[in-house]
Amino acid sequence: MADQVGHLPRGPARMLKAAKWSIQGLAAAWLHESSFRLEVYLFVLLAPLACWLGETPVERVLMIGSMLMVLSVELLNSSIEALIERYGPEFHELAGRAKDMGSAAVFVLMLNVLLTWGLLLVPRLL
Repeated sequence: MADQVGHLPRGPARMLKAAKWSIQGLAAAWLHESSFRLEVYLFVLLAPLACWLGETPVERVLMIGSMLMVLSVELLNSSIEALIERYGPEFHELAGRAKDMGSAAVFVLMLNVLLTWGLLLVPRLL
């Protein structure tokens, strides 16, 4: 959890606290977000495949990086949804729009994964 009073000093202690908060966020996403778990499973399966199929380091970075971006935006989307749910279950147009846009951001990055992998791998098959 972020510091709530003032700013913590910079340096190794601050970096350790930030790492702890990041790990807590990953753990919360793992426990509460089935979409995040599914995307992690896909990453675990596809990252070694990307290392094997990528012919150059740049290709490997593009393939793996596109999947990491999906995970990152899924975390942001989950945080938006959690914040909206914090204020209650009643429907509000703006809350619905925010949730839909977060979901759309994840979808666009999934299309990016398909495009990246497709542009790198399909020419080799043809």
